[in-house]
Amino acid sequence: MNLFNLFRQRLDGRHDHPFIATPDGRRFTYGDMLRETAAMAGALTAAGIRAGDRVAVQVDKSPHAVFLYLACLRAGAVYLPLNTAYRPDELSYFLGDAEPAAVVCAPEAVETVGAIAARCGIRTVHTLDTAGGGSLAEAAAAGTPLETVVERDDDDVAALLYSSGTTGRPKGAMMSHRNLASNALTLSALWGFTAGDVLLHALPIFHTHGLFIACNIVLVSGAQMIFLPRFDAGEVIARLPQATVFMGVPTFYTRLLAEPAFTAEAAAPVRLFISGSAPLLPAVFDAFAARTAKPILERYGMTETGMLTSNPLNGARRAGTVGKVLPDVELRVAGENDQPQGRNQIGELQVRGPNVFQGYWHMPEKTAAEFTADGFFRTGDLGLIDDEDYVHIVGRSKDLIISGGYNVYPREIELLINALPGVEESAVVGMPHPDFGEAGLAVIVPRAGVPVPDAAAVLASLKDKLANYKVPKQAVVVPNLPRNAMGKVQKNLLRDTWADKWAAGL
Repeated sequence: MNLFNLFRQRLDGRHDHPFIATPDGRRFTYGDMLRETAAMAGALTAAGIRAGDRVAVQVDKSPHAVFLYLACLRAGAVYLPLNTAYRPDELSYFLGDAEPAAVVCAPEAVETVGAIAARCGIRTVHTLDTAGGGSLAEAAAAGTPLETVVERDDDDVAALLYSSGTTGRPKGAMMSHRNLASNALTLSALWGFTAGDVLLHALPIFHTHGLFIACNIVLVSGAQMIFLPRFDAGEVIARLPQATVFMGVPTFYTRLLAEPAFTAEAAAPVRLFISGSAPLLPAVFDAFAARTAKPILERYGMTETGMLTSNPLNGARRAGTVGKVLPDVELRVAGENDQPQGRNQIGELQVRGPNVFQGYWHMPEKTAAEFTADGFFRTGDLGLIDDEDYVHIVGRSKDLIISGGYNVYPREIELLINALPGVEESAVVGMPHPDFGEAGLAVIVPRAGVPVPDAAAVLASLKDKLANYKVPKQAVVVPNLPRNAMGKVQKNLLRDTWADKWAAGL
């Protein structure tokens, strides 16, 4: 069914129950959500949006941004969230590739976004601000609400999430209504969510973690959210007494531990702290447990699959593991020729289940290559399953960098660096970072016979072309890159070579 219908049915007439509260005192009930989404869905359909049309959204986090996501579901449209840090060149690619019927942006960005939309042939551009104002709100107020819910099949696409690949070309992962519903229902039960829970929400909502995990779990359980515009350690500590659950990336937890005000007493009202989107260092896990007596629950997933594993709600949460496979998910460790491995043997993690995406948008060959003959999705992550069914992630077969919970793909950055004057080639590798988990180091080879590029200037030039989290923290210039016999750059040698100097601040 349409995912929105699942949310609506789970309300069971409790329309007066609180849904979202904000630090500035705004309060929205589930009844408000139903009214707001009906009005927005009416505005979308009046603009010609039909079932299956994509609606691209690049707006700041707010309750009304959540209502817009739900209105797209209600109207049968495909929701396409875009990081607010994306620059115009990045935005041009996404709008050109996804071919949305409409774009919704912040009012201050409408001139830039409108020009890109016009070049892409997009007929509708609306605005939405954090207070719920903008042209979309005006159209919703003046129009006729869509009181019904557009019928969709389980495998119809509900959302399009872009996940960049190692080739540098971002891929649109098509998530169906069934994909999103299965994760929401499984995780809400596994983590013990009820209508009495209050989630302290400090994550972005253009990301799987903040939107499809956090918000969808709240919606299927009828719980509440305290909606912070962004993570701020002091604000989080101040709001913990009102919350029962907190979700974050590892960076959030390192920053909380750095605050003297974050004590066992401050954490006491929260029954569950959850971490994901990047590996949680065992040292952070241990320090948090020692400070609060509440071990963090770490889980594992990815854009194409939602969540795949979780440490238990009741039972041992083990540092350095991502817990056990979810009840409705099949996960195997595969060796050569996709043959299953035994216990404690390392191989590629491959998964199958109702949470696994429908494929990559407009990329049938890439989709086919990422699935095995018997229907398992190749995650590209290397891991093992131990004797007690805990999953350990030991590495990545792809060159993904996870910085502050965000995926950074080196090839995208390398292509931009290589196009700069004086650069022959480059390699970007992930290095340990105490706050972000990982950060990029750009290793640059200069072109012969021209002035050697200035490393700081290279990084500065990237800031106009990439979201800040993608820009490497440091850059170095070297005579050449290490290669194997096949000519492939040996990034592991680069990481080893620069480890000591990186730790010393270069």
